[in-house]
Amino acid sequence: MLEKFFRLKENHTTVMTEVLAGITTFMTMAYILAVNPAILGDAGMDRGAVFTATALAAAIGTVCMALFTNYPFALAPGMGLNAYFAYTVVGSMGYGWQTALAAVFIEGILFIILSALNIREAIFNAIPANLKEAVSVGIGLFIAFIGLQNSRIVIKGNNLLELFSIAGYNRAYNVEASFKNVGITVLLAMIGILVTAVLITKKVKGNILWGMLITWFLGMVCEITGIYVPDPELGCDSLFPDAIGSALIPDIRPVFLKMDFRSVFSLNFAVVIFAFLFVDLFDTLGTLMGVSVKAGMLDEHGRLEHVKGALMADAVGTGVGAMLGTSTVSTYVESAAGVTEGGRTGLTGLTTAFLFILSLFFAPVFLAIPSFATAPALIMVGFYMMANVVNIDFKDLAEAIPCYICIIAMPFFYSISEGIVMGILSYVVIHLLTGRFKEKKISMLMYICVILFIIKYIVL
Repeated sequence: MLEKFFRLKENHTTVMTEVLAGITTFMTMAYILAVNPAILGDAGMDRGAVFTATALAAAIGTVCMALFTNYPFALAPGMGLNAYFAYTVVGSMGYGWQTALAAVFIEGILFIILSALNIREAIFNAIPANLKEAVSVGIGLFIAFIGLQNSRIVIKGNNLLELFSIAGYNRAYNVEASFKNVGITVLLAMIGILVTAVLITKKVKGNILWGMLITWFLGMVCEITGIYVPDPELGCDSLFPDAIGSALIPDIRPVFLKMDFRSVFSLNFAVVIFAFLFVDLFDTLGTLMGVSVKAGMLDEHGRLEHVKGALMADAVGTGVGAMLGTSTVSTYVESAAGVTEGGRTGLTGLTTAFLFILSLFFAPVFLAIPSFATAPALIMVGFYMMANVVNIDFKDLAEAIPCYICIIAMPFFYSISEGIVMGILSYVVIHLLTGRFKEKKISMLMYICVILFIIKYIVL
């Protein structure tokens, strides 16, 4: 039955490979189960209810992706979009979180319409092949940067960023950390990177997943022996999960169907919806492009065969997520971890979705995985995605320079979507000013996008 539905042989994969890939994807993105409730909790939402909404929205969105496309992509409430939800829409603009949920719901409905009309698909297919490769490379750098920050290997410094040191960390964050709390976790993250690199070099199956688990295990050994001493005030919690028996599924009712549409027709509300639309559209397109390139799923014309279904799954996930009580659901770049492990079909996604459901019952276990253990996975996935840089034609400077701008913008602007915007803007402008636009036959949608980007920067 699995072979017939997911076409495993056709995609050169097996059930075991797909399941392992799904587990890997889940492990690299499970942090959202802890981070999303914390961020939306700052907006006044019930954190336990948001945890349940997050897990359910991720499972539903990922199942939709698997069934609509047979692709190994996973979905969950997007990082960045949840921060915009909590700190801009609710914090700065003064809307209630119920109104912000209404904006997310309307965004999801609009995306369903745009996906049904093939507008999102047309935008995806209009982006040049070199830029698609650049997006993959840029996302790789972005993921690695996140991993370096999550593990505290990179911290704030006198020159914006610097390599971790106890003195520098205490000065930058005004705390009193020591080697026995923050310091040892940084060392464990570095060891984890080397362990994962060795496993990858040795071509050990499940290398990224094993790298995370080994790093976590070493941390627990350090805690048992007293080398690591937990200090919750510094974000250094115990590495051992709480008692499973005490883990009841948090009640979702405080946030379920709590959308407030009373401000729908105000100008500011329209700006909020536009911002959600913009960021989600290009974060999703960027992730689909980057991961699809890594998985070898694009055809000879650089197109993703079932991109319409992928975009529809993203749109449905967003609408359902708002109803459940969480911010915008988006395709996760951490899907690259599962793809790297050999995931090629929707069975990978179904495995990830199942684990999200399972996490409702074993939340303390999954939430105990520390950031220093997931960081090596993110950094090594970044390495895999960086490899696509060799596919960019650097001899054609009109093509190469926009790709370069796209690549560096993602980590430096801390945004996948802004990297895509910079890439498209520079691509069109350079080809126009050098007279290359006829030769390259730039799509009309690219010109439309440039106009919308300019309006976006003026208005927002």
